[in-house]
Amino acid sequence: MLPLYIIGAVVIAIALYAMGVYNSLQRLKTQITASIQEIGNQLKRQASLIPNLESAVKGYLKHEKGIFQMLTDARTSAVKAQSSGSIKDLDDAIAKMQAVVPKLSVAVEDNPELKGDQTVTKFMNELTDTADKLSYARRSVIDLTARFNEQLVTFPSNIIAGMFGFKPEKGLETPTSGAHLSVSETEMHDHKVSL
Repeated sequence: MLPLYIIGAVVIAIALYAMGVYNSLQRLKTQITASIQEIGNQLKRQASLIPNLESAVKGYLKHEKGIFQMLTDARTSAVKAQSSGSIKDLDDAIAKMQAVVPKLSVAVEDNPELKGDQTVTKFMNELTDTADKLSYARRSVIDLTARFNEQLVTFPSNIIAGMFGFKPEKGLETPTSGAHLSVSETEMHDHKVSL
């Protein structure tokens, strides 16, 4: 028969392990929530930035009405996502934001008088910075969700997670079919840069 102190040490070690797993899962859940809130924070920043950008470049880009519609749509999506807190709305707002940046860049490149305008340049940089921060926040949600869900399915942390009723986190929703899951022939070629 095992001495009582060995049995006690094993029980204490199991209890400490269970406490460590529980705390780790709780930390990850909190970090996932904070990362989703950061997406909302960046969308709020974007929602206040886009009207300023729009008014700054409107006079220069009168012939680029499509860009203004995209800016308006991006701002509307950001406001909607901010108020709803829905992951789908957040993802939609981010996608619209990321779609408008390259089109606005092309418009600026095609209009030499815009390139020198400091207001346009400043807001272009801010818009790009916001899009980058949104991408980073999305990546954080994806990474944290993966770490959390991994602990729910790996042994022995899955036993502790099951005992405390932890459920998988959804993370960002992504369609399971579509062009984003494949690489086209064009995308496989090396891009040549000529400066």
